[in-house]
Amino acid sequence: MSAEWVTAIGTIGTFAVITASAIAALFQLRHMRGSNQIVALTECRETLESPEFREAQRFVSFELPKRLKDPEQRAKIVTLPFSGEYEAIGTVANFFESMGLFVKTGIIDRRIACDFWAYVVLRNWNALLPVTTYVRSAIQNDALWENFEYMAMLSKSYSQRHPSSYPPGAARMPLDGSLLDNATGNTNVG
Repeated sequence: MSAEWVTAIGTIGTFAVITASAIAALFQLRHMRGSNQIVALTECRETLESPEFREAQRFVSFELPKRLKDPEQRAKIVTLPFSGEYEAIGTVANFFESMGLFVKTGIIDRRIACDFWAYVVLRNWNALLPVTTYVRSAIQNDALWENFEYMAMLSKSYSQRHPSSYPPGAARMPLDGSLLDNATGNTNVG
């Protein structure tokens, strides 16, 4: 066998090894991306389930809308920076700002994030919309919480396309309506 053939075979072998290495690296990068997404999803879930954040969300979603109707409370809300109980506004909005950034940059898959949290994102966005509008105007910058806004838009679109996350055509478990009778005032349980 001539030296040219040995060189050609060696070059082809080297090319095959480099190609296999590149393919393995792509699989490893894909696996690492999946691992990063799991970490980010876990961190979001843990934050959402923490007692401090749940209390901040409760305030923003249920107490803040009531306070926005009271002129005295409105005066406190429009005093920047937020203080006291109103610090919950920043806590909630900044968390969803981070989540929106993770989704926008592909760290978290948008379909997964919306399937998990579309309702929660929209509830908090709607509760904070008057505050967001005011603060953006006060600082003359629409970039405030824009990743939160992006997450809210994705959530709204997702919720319209998927009113239920239950797989279409899949069988459902039977329900137990025994508490419904109590909730409507009917005491006939049986």
